Amino acid sequence: MGMPGPQMVKRYGLEFKLAAVELSSAPGVLIKDVAESLCIHPFMLSKWRKQVRDGVLVGDAPKLDAESVGELQRLREVEQKYKRLQMEHDLLKIAIRFASDRKRKSSPSSRQTGKPTASK
Repeated sequence: MGMPGPQMVKRYGLEFKLAAVELSSAPGVLIKDVAESLCIHPFMLSKWRKQVRDGVLVGDAPKLDAESVGELQRLREVEQKYKRLQMEHDLLKIAIRFASDRKRKSSPSSRQTGKPTASK
């Protein structure tokens, strides 16, 4: 539950909104990635995109450099690779734990074989 009292609402300027919409419209770029890089909620960016389509937000969007778009695409690729590596790492940990438990149960030192023998 939120804190009682007045809420702080961040206001974004028209230029910022148009730049965010322009960046999210680039091919191969996901809204989620743009929103995350700009520290805004993806729903807010989707709302701005709708407002641009409906003509509520009107203006000249600043020109975007190809480097920004490429950076977002590379970020997405790295995040996907990282997620896959995490999953592989978790599977390897489970496999190692399974193999060591199985080895421990089947090793001769862990089994008791009857009565101890007396040495002469």
